[in-house]
Amino acid sequence: MKKSALSVSEGVPQPDSINKDAVSRLKRAKKKQYSTVELLEGIRNRDITLLSQAITLVESSLPQHQSEAQELIAASLPHSGNAFRLGITGVPGAGKSTFIEALGKHILDQGGRLAVLAIDPSSERSKGSIMGDKTRMEELSGRPEAYIRPSPSGGTLGGVARKTRETIILCEAAGFDTIFVETVGVGQSETAVHSMVDFFLLIMLAGAGDELQGIKRGIMEMADAIVINKADGNNIQKARRAQSEFANALHLFPPSISGWTPLVKTCSSLYSTGIGEIWEMVGEYNAFVSNNGYLKNRRHEQSKYWMFETIREGIYNHVFNDPEMQQELDKHEKSITEGRMTSYMAAVSILNKYKSQKKNS
Repeated sequence: MKKSALSVSEGVPQPDSINKDAVSRLKRAKKKQYSTVELLEGIRNRDITLLSQAITLVESSLPQHQSEAQELIAASLPHSGNAFRLGITGVPGAGKSTFIEALGKHILDQGGRLAVLAIDPSSERSKGSIMGDKTRMEELSGRPEAYIRPSPSGGTLGGVARKTRETIILCEAAGFDTIFVETVGVGQSETAVHSMVDFFLLIMLAGAGDELQGIKRGIMEMADAIVINKADGNNIQKARRAQSEFANALHLFPPSISGWTPLVKTCSSLYSTGIGEIWEMVGEYNAFVSNNGYLKNRRHEQSKYWMFETIREGIYNHVFNDPEMQQELDKHEKSITEGRMTSYMAAVSILNKYKSQKKNS
């Protein structure tokens, strides 16, 4: 009997779309609620599953979880502080993720261990966030010496920044010797990242004439180095011109407190050219600020800064989450809209109510 031309061959057997080993690990992790001691032991033993669970605990807003998280962070503090913390920012489309993957692989090839923490400001409208770092850094995320963790801000930048700083402590306790903190775009989140890292890197594209106009002076003043990315193919000459323009612009700024002179480098993250030179520059900076005492002082100042930020956040949360204070807010909102009170008067009245409430409690 003749075979029909419409018959379908069986083809090559395809693997399961679900990784059964990963599912079983997740199920085991979900079955047991680990104590602080067990989480710390897992972190110290470089158990990525328990590290992720500990970070989730830190990111939780539940009061019980916050208490446990602070206990864990306190226990982790003696094992932290030994990693180099590098903040990375840049204009959208500058190739931050490709750059991080290229530099990250270079660090791992030299025997380092890297944690990448991404501050991802969530949508103010939907409270949703796009956390695509693991999909954009496929090669890096597949390396056992690397750990990538995106964190949605939920619309509260101060909150996610504080939790990112606490996550740094956990990652350092887990033995990661380099921490990248990436932030999306150029804006308010850069100030928060700058206040928790040792080195702040700004990634730019060729065509600096236009780019220079769109960059806030404050962002460039914070930068310890600028990297012109995508310096390959027809862009090489443009990248060199941009390098010269940014270097001239940096000379107009006051000298850095650290004594370090910010440098401008070019690279191609796609072809990994210039990546080694950038990492050498970071190493030179680390040695420079370690020898002159600036790194130690900077970390002390950062710790004090985050103490004050946490106090501000605590007061904010109390005012906006307490039922009695919520009634007060509603009452004053009405007074403002009806023209019976100015915004300043309403704010002072609410703060006085807060102080009175704390005094009587």
